[in-house]
Amino acid sequence: MTVLSSADRDNAEKKVKSSYFDLPAMEISVAFPQATPASKFPPCTSDYYHFDDLLTPEEQAVRKRVREFMEKEVAPIMTEYWEKAEFPFHIIPKFGALGVAGGSIKGYGCPGLSITANAIATAEISRVDASCGTFNLVHTSLGMLTIALCGSEAQKQKYLPDLAQMKTVTCWALTEPDNGSDASALTTTATKVEGGWVLEGQKRWIGNSTFADLLVIIARNTTTNQVNGFLVQKDAPGLTVTKIPNKIGLRIVQNGDILLKNVFVPDEERLPGVNSFQDTSKVLAVSRVMVAWQPIGISMGVYDMCHRYLMERKQFGAPLAAFQLNQQKLVKMLGNVQAMFMMGWRLCKLYESGQMTPGQASLGKAWISSKARETASLGRELLGGNGVVGDFLVAKAFGDLEPIFTYEGTYDINTLVTGREVTGIASFKPPASRGRSRL
Repeated sequence: MTVLSSADRDNAEKKVKSSYFDLPAMEISVAFPQATPASKFPPCTSDYYHFDDLLTPEEQAVRKRVREFMEKEVAPIMTEYWEKAEFPFHIIPKFGALGVAGGSIKGYGCPGLSITANAIATAEISRVDASCGTFNLVHTSLGMLTIALCGSEAQKQKYLPDLAQMKTVTCWALTEPDNGSDASALTTTATKVEGGWVLEGQKRWIGNSTFADLLVIIARNTTTNQVNGFLVQKDAPGLTVTKIPNKIGLRIVQNGDILLKNVFVPDEERLPGVNSFQDTSKVLAVSRVMVAWQPIGISMGVYDMCHRYLMERKQFGAPLAAFQLNQQKLVKMLGNVQAMFMMGWRLCKLYESGQMTPGQASLGKAWISSKARETASLGRELLGGNGVVGDFLVAKAFGDLEPIFTYEGTYDINTLVTGREVTGIASFKPPASRGRSRL
């Protein structure tokens, strides 16, 4: 076999390339002038049942403010950053100025929104870009909320004001390489030493972790065998975070692998309110509701984009909206959005009244995310060839829904949570692991 030199390889590659091989891509408005790309976001046409009427003036104002910000600041750049799998750090100060970071947390510079307003903000962010929705959810409904619910007064005073303005960013580390759905079996350890704790272990899929200033780490106390929480600074000796590459969805989100090797955490940085795995449930109860609103927002954006596209794009001498099959798919998408919104809204009201159960939250997240997948799939069909490029939103949303379908409890795990609640029978472990046969 002949082994080519470096120079020969370069020459061989040049021979197969045309003179225009390295030209930049054509502007989408020139390449496909018949339809408007998502960089100029379509108006909202998905509130068919006037759900805006169910919102308070405060909640409507939040919706309007977030929608305007996302359409103006994020829509023009989201496809570029999604393609590069990079985060647009320059928008973080503008995000902070929106007044939604911190969500329903009261005091400490946080906005103190209602759960419904927090959910509406999540939907409006995700309507334009799901990755930005995840960025805010991790920061607000996991990291900040853990400090607010489980932190000491000193920790709240120290961290929450800057986090609320996004002068600093946080992440939340529970999932491990060997413990995803079975999160309570986590093996990262916290060992008590003089003046603090030493953390050892590994975390995976942690959003925001590559650039977070403050990492909330969930670890197992080697003395009590219970789960505790710790606040770790990004420059802590022994802490290493690397980006997870090659994702098909939420590509703007910087998910990381975290290695903790002899990481010292002072006593004052242990979260006093996290003393068992059950204590994390207080946080997850809120975050699961918020995550359910992500696919609602994504589906709204997909419908809005498809509605405009079908009105603009023409084939056989007529707009695509004139064809019966296309109308049927569009109406099915619209019906999904109405049902998803209603379930999400009801979840918020149940939570606000103190009635929401874990099973209800799990059913909401599971069912809504499954309907969002169906909605995006129909949108993908409606856009034909343009349904596989990010310029018209649907392809990007199609990919972004896949990790959302999995995180905060997979569809299957969430159905088991609800199934346990409605039957009184837990079915998480197979019969063999229980030590006896079902028969």
